[in-house]
Amino acid sequence: MPTATAEPRGELTIRTLAMPADANPAGDIFGGWVMSQMDIAGAIAAIERVRGRVVTVAVEAMTFIAPVKVGDVLCVYTAIERIGTTSITIGLEAWVRRNMLDDRQKVTEARFVYVSLDEAGRKSPIPPA
Repeated sequence: MPTATAEPRGELTIRTLAMPADANPAGDIFGGWVMSQMDIAGAIAAIERVRGRVVTVAVEAMTFIAPVKVGDVLCVYTAIERIGTTSITIGLEAWVRRNMLDDRQKVTEARFVYVSLDEAGRKSPIPPA
């Protein structure tokens, strides 16, 4: 799944700073923290398209390409890959800007699946665009 693209694919959805509290003693950010940021970004993209509540039901793929370090600016990009009757698949790429510079490096890519829910918490059809 890793690619050699020089530009992120998708729309910038969230940007946050990797902090020491989220790192191991070597200064590498925990993969679970990166995954949670990607889930938040994916949910934002899904909610905007579905125009309602969604829940994460699957992580179909996740590849860690390079470490995220304390002080990196983590940027998560999202792109809708598939829309089903009640589910939506979001492709995600996480890139970092190291030392607050404009140089970017892809660190993680993934595919998350969300399901649209109604007010009662039941699966709900996704409306047309």
